Amino acid sequence: MEHVCRTRLKGKIMQWEVVIGFETHAQLKTHSKIFSGSSTQFGAAPNTQTSPVDLALPGVLPVMNKGAVEKAIQFGLAVGATIAPESIFARKNYFYPDSPKGYQISQFEIPVVQGGFVTCVVEKDGKSEVKVIELTRAHLEEDAGKSLHEDYQGMTGIDLNRAGTPLLEIVTEPVMRSAAEAVAYAKALHALVVWLDICDGNMQEGSFRCDANVSVRPVGQKEFGTRCEIKNLNSFRFLEEAINIEVRRQIELIEDGGTVVQETRLYDPDRKETRTMRSKEDAMDYRYFPDPDLPPLRIAADWVERVRASMPELPAAMRQRFITQFGISDYDAMIVTQSKATAEYFEAAIKASPDGDKAAQAKQVANWLMGDVASTLNREGIEISAIPVSAAQLAVLLQRIADGTISNKIAKEVFAAMWAAPSFDANLADQVIDSKGLKQISDVGALEKIIDKVMAANQQSVDEYRAGKEKAFNSLVGQAMKATKGKGNPAQVNELLKKKLAG
Repeated sequence: MEHVCRTRLKGKIMQWEVVIGFETHAQLKTHSKIFSGSSTQFGAAPNTQTSPVDLALPGVLPVMNKGAVEKAIQFGLAVGATIAPESIFARKNYFYPDSPKGYQISQFEIPVVQGGFVTCVVEKDGKSEVKVIELTRAHLEEDAGKSLHEDYQGMTGIDLNRAGTPLLEIVTEPVMRSAAEAVAYAKALHALVVWLDICDGNMQEGSFRCDANVSVRPVGQKEFGTRCEIKNLNSFRFLEEAINIEVRRQIELIEDGGTVVQETRLYDPDRKETRTMRSKEDAMDYRYFPDPDLPPLRIAADWVERVRASMPELPAAMRQRFITQFGISDYDAMIVTQSKATAEYFEAAIKASPDGDKAAQAKQVANWLMGDVASTLNREGIEISAIPVSAAQLAVLLQRIADGTISNKIAKEVFAAMWAAPSFDANLADQVIDSKGLKQISDVGALEKIIDKVMAANQQSVDEYRAGKEKAFNSLVGQAMKATKGKGNPAQVNELLKKKLAG
């Protein structure tokens, strides 16, 4: 899928292609920092979780955190990457107040994870497309501290609690061509690191930070345009907004005769603009060199296999299992495994369903997860892990559709009531149906009486249908369902009405 921007320049229609690459910092879920024993817990008082190593006091030496390495290995295996048998730590030299060493310990020439890919689903114009995003690398590094600009009487405070927290920086190839693709990738990557339990994914706390490298070029040009990096985007909504705004800025700048300057920019969501943060450095500006205090990181094949054996079932494997076990489509399997919580909810709902056609049950659960469940979660602004309707409760609701107790339309009303008044009772759907008197009317005699009255009151529609106007039938069905207050069994209403109209 290609994203093309069309604008008019000097009487000509110009077509611009967007090029996006990503750098994502995922904070690894370790109890201690990457090179010291200091705690990584969020929210402590400023500068209370530091050690001489974090503060770079003279004479201290960093010691590698084995847990951080194993989480990097997990990620590499999950994305089909190469795990380097030997990688090297380097010093990345820069001088900011929140970097107590004057350099950051990172990896440069030989990262621990090389290559790999992430699969995502891109939604555009009501259609879905599976997109494979190639990764360049993922490397281990330490985080910096944090500059605090508020409540310090015009001064800036420095909190070094975060300094030394282990990060996995995940870098893509410049293969994304729209903000929609970038957001789809970011969501898929976020879901994966949370699935693996290597990162908690909390964007508000800075555990998952996205930097987007954005450039534009005329359609057909092979050379990349000058890129700008938009730094520290902490929500998917801001990510999409920032990319689209930066794309417009660059196109307008070029068309006005200006030149895009390589730089790092920040996004201001209040003013809906990106603004200059600093000039963008190249690798040579950081003067990378191997860290003399850290030996090469050697990862033996048997260590990799031990990590592989400890990993949870991966999304790709679970998708294939769902396709084989439940007979759902590739697309449905992709959607229900977009997050571990969704996949677990899907499988739990099927297991809670009574014996029967598992393929039909699985399709019904998948449809509800993609429909009413997803839309309600989105409207309420919560994740499925916080859904008030349990998988077992949803299974009972869907069974009541299958056995004819309620219609699909009434089921939506029942679901809304279950959501609004949650309970631990697995039979909550039955309670709502009974208390609201929502049971479907399936009694043939009762339905025939209602249909007779509807036909008598709508003779014109009856005559039109019998004269060959099929649309008149839908009108009569609507009147019949209205007369039953939506409780009539739709299939039976259709069948009985057709018989009477044919008589």
